[in-house]
Amino acid sequence: MKNRIWLYPLITVFILIFSCNKEKDVFIVYMNINPWIEYGSMTDKDGNTYKTILIGTQTWMAENLKTTKYNDGTSIPRVTDTTSWSNLSTPACCWQNNDPARKVTYGVLYNWYTVNTGKLCPTGWHVPTDAQWTTLTTYLGGESLAGGKLKESGFKHWNSPNTGATNETGFSALPGGDRLNGPDAFFDNLGEMGCWYTSSQASSEVAWYREILYNACTIYRSNNLKGYGYSVRCIKDN
Repeated sequence: MKNRIWLYPLITVFILIFSCNKEKDVFIVYMNINPWIEYGSMTDKDGNTYKTILIGTQTWMAENLKTTKYNDGTSIPRVTDTTSWSNLSTPACCWQNNDPARKVTYGVLYNWYTVNTGKLCPTGWHVPTDAQWTTLTTYLGGESLAGGKLKESGFKHWNSPNTGATNETGFSALPGGDRLNGPDAFFDNLGEMGCWYTSSQASSEVAWYREILYNACTIYRSNNLKGYGYSVRCIKDN
């Protein structure tokens, strides 16, 4: 009986999460929070304030970018119409389903032409290069493990099973989905996938980005057409 009484509070306090590390079956996250992590902060031209986090030697935003202004104060064109979005070869932004509440939670989706202006992130910050993303994933043990370490844990935003999500880095990657570049230019993958642009081109038509899925520990290095709408995380200048 004493053992049962002692176990009850433990069940309410600790959450078991499946690990991506095959050598360990489970590990424990205290209250789905990382109390040992110290966050910094930064503010964009819209007045949005973000948490920032040091991971290795890099300082990253711990939230998706939400700004609708460049760092010189000029507005980024917002495009809601599907036909207009699919035909773009110039900067534009939008948010999931054109729903303001989703902008607050998941941030803004930008096409790569917006990234390529070099003015998207606040002064002193920039959109990370492909190489800088690789530095992050290498530090975290490689692409096959890094996705789980970067993902927000639990199911508040990510769909089940949210495989391997620990958020031990404090990066809090969210599944903001994307906006396609096809004829319909529809919104897709909310809750299932997070995609973040790099500032690096793979060719004249496509750019590199990183992708994390709800059912995998891996962070994937991929490239796609520059007209797709993806999330952005800024990294601090050295």
